[in-house]
Amino acid sequence: MSSLAANVVGSAAALCSITSFAPQMIKIWKEKDASAVSLKTYSLTVTCFVLWTAYGVMTRAWPITAANACALLMAGGVLAMKWKFRDR
Repeated sequence: MSSLAANVVGSAAALCSITSFAPQMIKIWKEKDASAVSLKTYSLTVTCFVLWTAYGVMTRAWPITAANACALLMAGGVLAMKWKFRDR
């Protein structure tokens, strides 16, 4: 496989990973309700993105670092809203 094709596939995967959290974030923000969100699932997801980001930094794999850091921000946003709207 060519380097260009691999980069296109990798970029598409990163974009999908990052944006996959947007609908959940928007829904929670609009409704001010995160009761349907699993705290355990998002805690694990955030932990995974922290580890992938650390791996990317340690191996100097900047595409992995950047993609997972962005996904971490998105998943972290969902987790933060889960905490913020937990008593509503």
